[in-house]
Formats: sequence, C-alpha cells, structure tokens
Amino acid sequence: MTTPTPASGAHRAELRRVHGFLSAFHRRQAARTVGFPGGFAVFDDAYALSRGNNHVLVDGETGPEALPARIEALMGHLPYRHAYVLREEVAAACREPMARAGYRHSVTLLMRHKGPVPAHGGARETDLDALRGPVTASWRRIAPHASAAHVRDLVERRTARRRGAEDVRFLASRDADGAVAGWADLYLDPAGGVAQIEDLVTDGDHLGRGHAGAVLDTALHLAAGAGCATRFLTADPDDWPHRWYARRGFETIGAVSCFERDGTARAFASRDDT
Repeated sequence: MTTPTPASGAHRAELRRVHGFLSAFHRRQAARTVGFPGGFAVFDDAYALSRGNNHVLVDGETGPEALPARIEALMGHLPYRHAYVLREEVAAACREPMARAGYRHSVTLLMRHKGPVPAHGGARETDLDALRGPVTASWRRIAPHASAAHVRDLVERRTARRRGAEDVRFLASRDADGAVAGWADLYLDPAGGVAQIEDLVTDGDHLGRGHAGAVLDTALHLAAGAGCATRFLTADPDDWPHRWYARRGFETIGAVSCFERDGTARAFASRDDT
C-alpha cells in the first residue's frame, strides 16, 4: 500500500477545514448519532448495509486501546464494523490495538485542487431518478457478489446525502443520445468556503470519452462560483485515478484512515474503558 507523506505546514490549515467539513457532513447526513470521547457513530436504518451510512468517525483525541471495544458496543447490531479516523497521528496510535482486534487498515487520500479554475465542463445537475439505472449497473460491475439489497442501499443512499451539506448537487455528463455517461456528487458549504467532489464515476460503456473530465471541470467551476476556495476529493492511493487527479491540478494534503472487519471476526467486551 502506498503511504502518503505527512502533511506539511502549508497544508495544515486546509486539513483543518476539510476535517471540519467531513465531520459536519457525516453528522448532518446521519439519521441518528451517538457521541463518545473523540468522535461519534452515525447510523441510518434505511441503508443498513451501507458502511458509508453506518460507521464510527474519530475526529479528535480518543483512547486507542479502548476503540475496538467501543466500536463493538456501538455497531454490535450490524454484520460489519467500520471506522474512520481523520487525524493521521491518532490513526497511527490506533493501528496496533485495532490490528490485534482483527481490523484491516487502509487509507484514502485527501486531495485539494490547487490549479486554475476550469471553464464549465458542460455537465448538468440531475436527480436520483436519472442516476438510478447507471449507478446500479456500476455497482453491479464493481461489486458483482453484492446482494440485491446491498446494491439497493448503495444506490438509494444518495437521498440521505442531500442532508449532508448546505447545497448538495448531483452532476451528470450525457452522451449524444442523452444517456447518463458520467456522474459525481458536489457538496457545497459556501459559508465555510469548502466543497467536496465525491463518487466521480464513468459508465462502463462510455470510458475514455471525456465524461469524467466534463463532470470534474463542471464541479470545480460551480464550487469556485459558490465561493469555495477549498475544493477537495478523496482517492485510493493504490488506484490510478489519483494520478489523473494530480494531472488535473490536485495535490495530496493528507489521508483518512479506515479500519474495517467482519462483525463475526471476534467478540469484545462492550465496557467503555475511558
């Protein structure tokens, strides 16, 4: 796994804004939250199979040794355990106790746009009805063994995302026949000056035709127009898109850690030790 370099001093202010945005988005999107020292858990029974809607998020200082048992107590009703840790120094302290508890660790890069704002790319705002078909087909391609119920939750959870930010838009690029060919979410917080671009995907039958670039340029143009000077997205460090984002003016400013395991891997006491 590629290891991101530590954040430089020039990036720390950006990271604080991005972390604040992510924490607020997860809280606002959730149907319910449960707080604990250093973080909170989010839940949405309407999308119970979506880890993006049911997880623990650590956004402050927490007890690393107590974290596995805390997650077990919070997520014991679900078939999986999933936790994000925003601050890299906190994640580093949590890695050993989480590994002992059977958790896999991975990171997602936080990439901030530093290049010039592109012209409008030609993508347009759309609704979930227009996205439902292509997004369903995309998930079936990406996760061929996922159940129909799981795919349904992954598709329909976009409804909950509308709660996550002050202004949430679904963008799509269409082919000459009007079919959705590429899409992404755009989350805007004009008051805080932060925007996130999420789930940038090209339909499998439309690869290599510029649709992802059209959607990305449109999102960046709209975000800048809304007064969001901090424009970011997330990327897998071990997959090729992060290099494509770098060529389009993005730079890595940090990383979010993810810890996950099957809920049946081990059992832990539910006592809160801190």
